[in-house]
Amino acid sequence: MKKVATRFAPSPTGPLHIGGVRTALFNWLYSKNQKGDFYLRVEDTDKERSKNEYKDQIVKSLKWIGINYDGEEYIQSKKVENHIKIANELLKNGHAYKCYCSSEEIEEQKKRARQKKIPYIYDRKWRDKKETDAPKDIKPVIRFKSKTDGTSILKDLVQGDVEIDNNTIEDFIILRNDGTPTYNLSASVDDHQMNMTHIIRGDDHKINTFKQIQIYQAMKWELPSFAHIPLIHTIEGKKLSKRDKASTLDDYSKIGIMPDALRNYLLRLGWSYKDKEIFTLDESIKHFNLEGIGKSPSKLDMSRILSMNEYYIKNIDESELFNQLSDYSKLYKSEIKSDKKDKIKKSLTFLKNKAKTLEDIFNNSQYIMVDEVNFDQDDIKLIDDKAKKVISDFNTQFNSIDKLSKETLEPIVNELIKSNDTNFKGVGQPLRIALTGSKFGPGIYDIIISLGKEEVTKRLTNKKLG
Repeated sequence: MKKVATRFAPSPTGPLHIGGVRTALFNWLYSKNQKGDFYLRVEDTDKERSKNEYKDQIVKSLKWIGINYDGEEYIQSKKVENHIKIANELLKNGHAYKCYCSSEEIEEQKKRARQKKIPYIYDRKWRDKKETDAPKDIKPVIRFKSKTDGTSILKDLVQGDVEIDNNTIEDFIILRNDGTPTYNLSASVDDHQMNMTHIIRGDDHKINTFKQIQIYQAMKWELPSFAHIPLIHTIEGKKLSKRDKASTLDDYSKIGIMPDALRNYLLRLGWSYKDKEIFTLDESIKHFNLEGIGKSPSKLDMSRILSMNEYYIKNIDESELFNQLSDYSKLYKSEIKSDKKDKIKKSLTFLKNKAKTLEDIFNNSQYIMVDEVNFDQDDIKLIDDKAKKVISDFNTQFNSIDKLSKETLEPIVNELIKSNDTNFKGVGQPLRIALTGSKFGPGIYDIIISLGKEEVTKRLTNKKLG
């Protein structure tokens, strides 16, 4: 049996879309599950729109989410000569022909189809004409001779049997009049020459698959298996496009979604295994199969992504969480200063409390990260004479304790509640504002312990408190 080989074949004409990432993930998991190979093919034949920065972003995105391809990237533009050679073979063996229709003629046909409200299909005018009838001033395109009668059946590994009337597939162009190959020709030749056994892609490619199968059959090549995955829709049920916000991996990475959480979410988006929700990387590879892919579109749900991320934040090893927070801060915020790292590391247990993203943890850690407290202007107004007395009384008693813990701090707070005739908020709120600049934030004992004795004393005697 042939070794399983799959590929992901993006065009570097824009940033990698979240739907593309899921397609890559499914291809990669299927290959790894079958002990096969997974390749990255960069389809960069659109010279106008293809850019190196997009190619780099695609490679970086795949690595970020944990997808590693085998071998070097396969660059389609370097293989164009192979594609042209096959077009000429198809021409020679009668499976293709030169079409001399002018662009005006084609436009006229399209206009008529629009008026009749029917899909445009080229009228095959040059299919059976002789070369001698060819006009001298027009460079021809080469069209594939599609089947005109009967039906074709695609044995789809996800959708089941898909049948189509052959006359609905036009004689599609395989070489443009400037001699460059089109997508359907290039993809077929590359898939054959790369020995692909399984083509797994979005179900918007179904019509392309019927065209590509005909090229395979005309060349007497062995057909790969095909699987078409339903597309991802927005929560409103529209097809997700590159213009939608939160459509690239950068959009998620920027707000502090972790790669493992997003990969787990994408794995479960349109695929299921029993009632299991959380998959480690090894479990994903072990259990992935094409039978688990649903037939209807999936909806991209940000609230589900956030709750998956929250699960990972809660359950990941804290030193790994700190490393991810550190990388995130460096990339999108500001680097964590070395003298603050230990304090943040030790405080992660409560800083990650209710955090759905790394950005939430970063924001929760701000009071530790800053050298000087930035006061919320509305909150500092709450520091009246009574609050100032609470802060001063606390500081006096605080100086006499050696070890910071809830057990040593609680008696001081309780005594202040009594002596100032107030409640827990009456003591906690002024202290929280003095120490963090805001009345919102972690529990007061957590704040004090995380800052350490010296820093607490410095902040409680801040002149800005009046």
